[in-house]
Amino acid sequence: MHRLIQNEWIKIFRQISTYIMIGFLLLVLIAGGAISKYLDTRAELGNEHWKEELQSEVIENKEMLADSDIVMAPSLKGYLKQEIAIGEYRIEHNLPPTQPSSMWTFIGENAQMTSLVGLLVIIVASGIVANEFSRGTIKNLLIKPYKRWKILLSKYITTILLLLFMLAILFVGSALIGVILFGTGDAAHNTHLAYANGKVVEQSLLIYLIKTYLFNSLSVFMLTTMAFMISAVFRISGLAIGISIFLLMSGGTITNLLASKFEWPKYSLFANTNLMQYIDGTPLVEGMTMSFSITMMAIYFVLFLLLAFVFFTKRDIAN
Repeated sequence: MHRLIQNEWIKIFRQISTYIMIGFLLLVLIAGGAISKYLDTRAELGNEHWKEELQSEVIENKEMLADSDIVMAPSLKGYLKQEIAIGEYRIEHNLPPTQPSSMWTFIGENAQMTSLVGLLVIIVASGIVANEFSRGTIKNLLIKPYKRWKILLSKYITTILLLLFMLAILFVGSALIGVILFGTGDAAHNTHLAYANGKVVEQSLLIYLIKTYLFNSLSVFMLTTMAFMISAVFRISGLAIGISIFLLMSGGTITNLLASKFEWPKYSLFANTNLMQYIDGTPLVEGMTMSFSITMMAIYFVLFLLLAFVFFTKRDIAN
């Protein structure tokens, strides 16, 4: 198995497209950091009236929440409650909502770029099996003294290793570029305000950022697995790329819209991949718990891999 994984890893890094993906990710990080540095005036602005402005926002949110004529989803109600609680906490403890830019803020800003990492890795996952069929190299692979399930498993493990590698580049690259452009910042600002169980709590910013990156990566991980499954089942990389990228970009939005009117979307994949809703927010559908979301993701994960292995190991290789 180790030899198979090693061979797959070598295959990936023999392709110039892999280095283009890495270079593109780093280029986006550098460009984003340069733009942030150029536009950053937060430290110099020193808004002395932030308390008054924040108090006005709190009052507006309370009025919106109390307005019985407005029909809103439970997730939106939870969001408003969160904003009210955090706003009042900041006013009470003299914590401005805008902090000077630092390595930590830059890392946090780039957490959403896990979607870009997902986009790049999904392309690899979509072709790692399908391309073997399209290029006719699958027969050469199957005549080796390895069982089919081991061959497929090695490809999947290699895909996940690539995902972890790209996420590490994102996090470490953000940290290095952030410290060069903005410095490490004031230790007094390295605290994150989280809203959990109806209360505002202060958390270590480093721990929060690590959680954010890990939890944001769950949807990418699941979509990568789905793309791998489609590649193994249909042997068409374009189909796997198209479906996976569409769901990556719009799956969450569609689920949020449906969840505002129905309860059944809580069983969908995208309602459960965001575990941050249990740590720093409110569940998408009332009654959802972290254990429920983990269980649903486990079911989808097993289903995806089961389909991939059954179709790959049972189907005849005619061409």
